[in-house]
Amino acid sequence: MTAISTESPAREATGSPAERFTSFDPDAFGVPTGREEDWRFTPLRNLRPLFQSFTPENTFEFQTELPEGVTVSFVGRDHPLVGTAVVPADRVSALVATHAPGVVLVSIPAGAEPAEPITLRSIGKPGLNYGHFVIDAGAGSRATVVMDHLGSVTVAANVESVLGDGAQLSLVSVQDWDADTVHVAAHGALVGRDASYQHVTVNLGGGLVRLNPTVSFAGPGGSARLYGVSFCGDGQHQESRLYVDHSQPHCSSDVVYKSVLDGDTARTVWIGDVRIRPAAIGTSTYELNRNLLLSDGARADSVPNLEIETGEIAGAGHASATGRFDDLQLFYLQARGIPADVARRLVVRGFLADVVERIGVPALHDRLMASIDARLGASPLVAAVEDGE
Repeated sequence: MTAISTESPAREATGSPAERFTSFDPDAFGVPTGREEDWRFTPLRNLRPLFQSFTPENTFEFQTELPEGVTVSFVGRDHPLVGTAVVPADRVSALVATHAPGVVLVSIPAGAEPAEPITLRSIGKPGLNYGHFVIDAGAGSRATVVMDHLGSVTVAANVESVLGDGAQLSLVSVQDWDADTVHVAAHGALVGRDASYQHVTVNLGGGLVRLNPTVSFAGPGGSARLYGVSFCGDGQHQESRLYVDHSQPHCSSDVVYKSVLDGDTARTVWIGDVRIRPAAIGTSTYELNRNLLLSDGARADSVPNLEIETGEIAGAGHASATGRFDDLQLFYLQARGIPADVARRLVVRGFLADVVERIGVPALHDRLMASIDARLGASPLVAAVEDGE
């Protein structure tokens, strides 16, 4: 059983340890070799096509489900909102920003409160693709956006969320790809004054999925909640690299990521960087990463980082843990007549369920739990026990 890694990553010798180099010029980054800190955990072989510019093959079928008042349009890279929430921090993201043929703009009017989620469904077919999305959440709006990814594809993407003052936006990104998919994406949010942003990552499928969620604050009083759930099997690599930049006073962030690894070649990586700048007085932040290993060869790397540049904060901390089943939980369930295999499934289901429930979309919750049950080979008894029968 591979233990968790919690070492602090090597940083550049100059500048703040939490400083990130950003540029819209792909050549400012160079081609990754695997020796760079940002790429040292990532298997690069399948990513090499994404390290150079290409002509997208447009092998996506794009479907939308839009509540009344919400619009989707296609705009050019010169749109004023493009580049405001995602400023590329790696070569792939910079290539998307400079070579994607167009941008999908989702517009949520100020004050709008759609009763149903906004669904953006991408069904991929084999081929190289770029994707660039901008979600414009007007001031005082309240909405949920679900990005549903299916099929088989190689794709690099940027997803920008721009929240007006007082807006509440929940973005749920579901990776339910086929086994051979390669998906690399930068998700960025710019959170306005007193706005609330929730980002949920659900990794179920795909051969290599690497998502980089970032959050910055445009005014005081904003909040960000970043949640993630992963079920990683043999041959899968699932990587999440988070960066929360507190530069405004009296903002808060909460990070909870959980992964289950079932397979000798299953691999997850979680990097959690939080920076509290000198002006960010009154900040409250906490990040948690937990990993449950079901196989001896599975590996989970977890690197939490917290840099505090002011002593006037409300609170800050992080925690990371990896392990096997809790023997007491298994004993408790088996002592009540539940077979060992069913008890194991219930423990895994419960481990992930509390994060899935934060999505707040009942239909999606049920679909994801059904998918997890299928991966676990759940019997009808599991559902019956969950329902208290």
